[in-house]
Amino acid sequence: MLGDSAYDTLDWHDLLLTAGVVPIAPYNPRNTDDPLNIKYRVEDRIEKHSDEIQLKQSILDETYNRRSQVERTNDAVKDCGLGTLRARGRVHARAQVFLALCVRLVVAVTNYERGDNPGSTVITV
Repeated sequence: MLGDSAYDTLDWHDLLLTAGVVPIAPYNPRNTDDPLNIKYRVEDRIEKHSDEIQLKQSILDETYNRRSQVERTNDAVKDCGLGTLRARGRVHARAQVFLALCVRLVVAVTNYERGDNPGSTVITV
């Protein structure tokens, strides 16, 4: 699961790790007075909760750099006139992601049905 530094919350990371999903979001040192020497929050969570799992920094970096799909989904929401969505907290963030993905799916299906590029974030009217 990818997210930007806004998703650097312990609850979100712990929920995903419990479900067997690796959350990859940049560590946000502004959340503490004693910042950790890590690039991604998951590094600290794995170190504290598992002696058996090793993370490879290059794989984390490569995966995080694929977040362009997430950015395109957010752009689709903005392009549909819904503005910039902001969410605080795990429940609100999950709802935002779900709604953004629904909008993205509607845009892709509409473009496909019209013979336009389904990868586009806009619907040509």
